[in-house]
Amino acid sequence: MSAFPAGRNGEKRLLYSLRGIRYRISSMLIKDLPEDERPREKLVQKGAASLSDAEILAVFLGTGRKGFSAIELGREMLKHFGSLKNLSRASVEELTKVGGIGPAKAAQLAGIFEFGQRLARETFNEEPITCPEDVYELVGNEMQRLSQESVRAILLNHKKRLIQIAEVFVGTSNESFANPSEILRKAIGHAAHSMILVHNHPSGDPTPSRADHHVTKRMKTACDAVGLEFTDHIVIGSSANSSGQSYFSFREAGLL
Repeated sequence: MSAFPAGRNGEKRLLYSLRGIRYRISSMLIKDLPEDERPREKLVQKGAASLSDAEILAVFLGTGRKGFSAIELGREMLKHFGSLKNLSRASVEELTKVGGIGPAKAAQLAGIFEFGQRLARETFNEEPITCPEDVYELVGNEMQRLSQESVRAILLNHKKRLIQIAEVFVGTSNESFANPSEILRKAIGHAAHSMILVHNHPSGDPTPSRADHHVTKRMKTACDAVGLEFTDHIVIGSSANSSGQSYFSFREAGLL
């Protein structure tokens, strides 16, 4: 026999009951979960790779908000931003727009994403940068997150190993790059043997503009004049654009 009477009132009571069950499950605290389903314990027992994106975020967040566990909050953040990559691009201000994410948690997440970028760069302190793929691995993910144009000079020693990444310009596509003399001063100041110029197109399309071609020619002339090897000029885009390319290399295209 049904626990709920037939008819509209019975259907409503059943619906409210189901909603209540769903709410109790979604608002369950992490401490109420079975031990092998708690993110931290699961990480220790099975390794970090066993965690979902939401569970990894829960480890970083520590706590959720009223009615939501840290896991549920992690899922909400992923839904809000659409992907982990988009989440990593968000500013502290954008992160705090998600309920339960205050300035402290937002700053913690921003710091974690920056830590990941710096860790990725460490490889190139010991390994040479010899091709556009190396440059993309070094700065591609970070520069794809930017909402405005950034121009950077990747300074290398005589073994093609990284000395420094110097940001030489930040602005919009309607503005001009920093002039070659400013870039050369940074390179000479760090005793660089060679340099790679790299900038992003916030639109996602890495196709070089007329201004990009002009800057490349000016930089090549300026570097030749002081004996600095101008290895490449790379434009960072996104693989989601119509060309399907994540970057454009002037050297690969035979334009340098």
